[in-house]
Amino acid sequence: MWAMRIADEMLALLETALRGAPVPKIRALHLPPAPWSGKREGEFGAIELDDGSLGLSYVLLDGLLDDLAPDGDAGAGLIGSDALAIARHWAGHDAALRTIGFAAVNALTRHLYDRAGFTPPVATDSIGGLAPRAGEHIGMIGYFPPLVHRVTASGARLTVLELREDLAGTRDGFHITLDARELHACDKVLSTSTVLLNDTLDAVLAHCANAKAFAMIGPGASCLPDALFARGVTLTGGTWIEDSEGFKQALTDGTAWGPHARKFALARADYPGIAALLAAAHG
Repeated sequence: MWAMRIADEMLALLETALRGAPVPKIRALHLPPAPWSGKREGEFGAIELDDGSLGLSYVLLDGLLDDLAPDGDAGAGLIGSDALAIARHWAGHDAALRTIGFAAVNALTRHLYDRAGFTPPVATDSIGGLAPRAGEHIGMIGYFPPLVHRVTASGARLTVLELREDLAGTRDGFHITLDARELHACDKVLSTSTVLLNDTLDAVLAHCANAKAFAMIGPGASCLPDALFARGVTLTGGTWIEDSEGFKQALTDGTAWGPHARKFALARADYPGIAALLAAAHG
């Protein structure tokens, strides 16, 4: 087991990376319309820093959307706050504050990437480059219905780990389980970035030691990947916002924000590391 929780380790890395430089402040919190529309576009909110950097976080855990509003407990006093101080909420226990903190972590990551002139590569597929093949056993952490066929059509066996009891059982061509121990037999694993938000990553990784690839995808997987790669994650696939004004408008309108952003896929072998990024930023 790791000596530090992933949140504590990533926050310590951000603190080191930002030391000696002005820390951005929070300019805005952008939320999708409430109540949830039932569409993917309504599942994420964004923290905006005063340099324009945006960071995303899933906002539907535990019915939090109302709590995150500017007049809610979590959103109160947010604007103008030190972004690193807000990011530290990710390591706390309050679910709404953790959500905002995680969005701030992703925003600060974008801030650091831009300072270093680093742009992660464009994703070439939607399943983290896992390239499932017949005879392989693929694990999926979090049920991604649109991606299931991508795996089963290859002839690979698929086991999905879920927290919801109502989803458990055998389906057409795959199996949904509540038991993380079933991941031991998987050759490759695809995970939602929600494992970072609900603090289950380390527990899940403990059951994936036999996997030769572990891809973490989703808009929330846009954080600094150093601690993730050190733990055995082999690729992170996040969201790179290219048109911030269009993105913010689409998010708050509840319309598709895909035209204003792209998916990226950052493999462990292609990442220069935080030290190299800081050297570039200061060079």
